[in-house]
Amino acid sequence: MQQLLNPTLTVVVPVYGNEESIAKLIAALASIKASAQVPFEAVFVVDGSPDQSYARLREQLPSVGFDSQLIALSRNFGAFSAIRVGLEHAKSSIIAVMAADLQEPPELVLELFKTLAAGDKDIAMGVRESRDDPGLSKLASEAFWALYRRFVMPDIPKGGVDIFAVTHLMRDRLLQLKESNTSLLAQLFWLGGRRQFVPYRRLRREHGKSAWTFKKKLRYLSDSVFSFTDLPIRLLMGIGVLSLGAGVGLSMLILAAKISGLVAVPGYAGTMVAILFFGALNSLGLGVVGAYAWRTFENTKARPLSILQSLETFTERD
Repeated sequence: MQQLLNPTLTVVVPVYGNEESIAKLIAALASIKASAQVPFEAVFVVDGSPDQSYARLREQLPSVGFDSQLIALSRNFGAFSAIRVGLEHAKSSIIAVMAADLQEPPELVLELFKTLAAGDKDIAMGVRESRDDPGLSKLASEAFWALYRRFVMPDIPKGGVDIFAVTHLMRDRLLQLKESNTSLLAQLFWLGGRRQFVPYRRLRREHGKSAWTFKKKLRYLSDSVFSFTDLPIRLLMGIGVLSLGAGVGLSMLILAAKISGLVAVPGYAGTMVAILFFGALNSLGLGVVGAYAWRTFENTKARPLSILQSLETFTERD
């Protein structure tokens, strides 16, 4: 495929608790625009941030020197919902997603843009080769992505993906997937397309505290598992087969004990073991089936994935 003609660039930035980094964020985006030398816009999606992020953006964007959109959601819907909103409002032929905390170097956006501007890829993803994070945070992240690769998407790189860029055609395909309680990243891999991985080194967070808590990671992992793999069902079937074998063996043992007269209270031991074991198995099965049923129920309600509180557009001044 030939190089894209007259490519344009939109950078989507989800914002939550980033008031201290707004000035550096705007400077980084201005630098990206100057280096890309193509029509450029930034879409900021304030995801119910409790700090002054929206106010500072609202104050500074009219004079930043590049086109921008400032979107505020009515509450905190999560980073992936905020990213989807940004993708929906992006106007360019290439759309990149950038973290507001600047842990991903801004230069990476340019690399992703150049990769897609060549015209032979649909999506470019930044892959962490290393990260300048505290030891415990680094260990937790590595464990999370190891589980994600093992149980959800084996194609995902070991370091995970936090920043990516897509063509407008791939964006349109992604936005056709409307389900809630799912994984945006897994959806991108599920869609397929021509992918390119761009390595980078993740920087240390300078301001604020990450909202990507352990609890949110567990929820995201569970949502991804139940949305993109039948592993829990297969595990349940395997446990069922083992339970059947154990039940047959237990029945034979009880029968032998009964015949030999070793059971003082006829039927008591076998009844209790069977009730406890199969009761626990039944509870596990109901939990797994219930998880799938709940997600189906959520999708049938057809609620919007996010609600816009406001939308403003700013045009570069001469």
